[in-house]
Amino acid sequence: MRFLLLVAALFGAVMAAEALKPHPKANANIHPPGEVDRPEMVKFIVTDKASLPGIVVDEMDAELVGEWQYSTHTPPYVGLGYLHDMKAGKGSKSVTFTPKLSKSGWYEVRLAHCYNVRRSPKTPVTIHHADGDAKVIVNQQQEPEHGRLFRTLGTFRFEAGRAGWVRVSNEGTEPDKVVIADAVQFLPVDGK
Repeated sequence: MRFLLLVAALFGAVMAAEALKPHPKANANIHPPGEVDRPEMVKFIVTDKASLPGIVVDEMDAELVGEWQYSTHTPPYVGLGYLHDMKAGKGSKSVTFTPKLSKSGWYEVRLAHCYNVRRSPKTPVTIHHADGDAKVIVNQQQEPEHGRLFRTLGTFRFEAGRAGWVRVSNEGTEPDKVVIADAVQFLPVDGK
């Protein structure tokens, strides 16, 4: 019974993701639908970013620099799948997530990424906010604390509109490790 529920969840995630259109600049997924290395993590896939609180920018709406490849091999992820740098072009690739914020204020910024030992333990992330830039090094081998998918990068002040952004880069990462770019969530913080 548990196996059937897992298969049904995976099938539902694949069908929902097929309705989405991939980023036109990203290479296609090389894994067939349903081929995953961790089936127990399928239940943590978020197929509809609108179901998440706050403002979520998925990789489909991000700006890509360099060659990135889609994958669905290691769940969880948001939407269609996630991007990885193919362990190539180190220092020359980035993915920039730019939200459209309806109001100025403080936002908790969270980064979505799947995790395992093949990921970079020192992925550089830059948060461009109203008070400057903050740089964070993310260990993508560690499990994110929110739903096994999102990791808090910090709380920052942003102006309304599209002035702020978050950039995932592969600069300074190991040649034998993969950098993941999936989604960024901006959660309004009251009382700051």
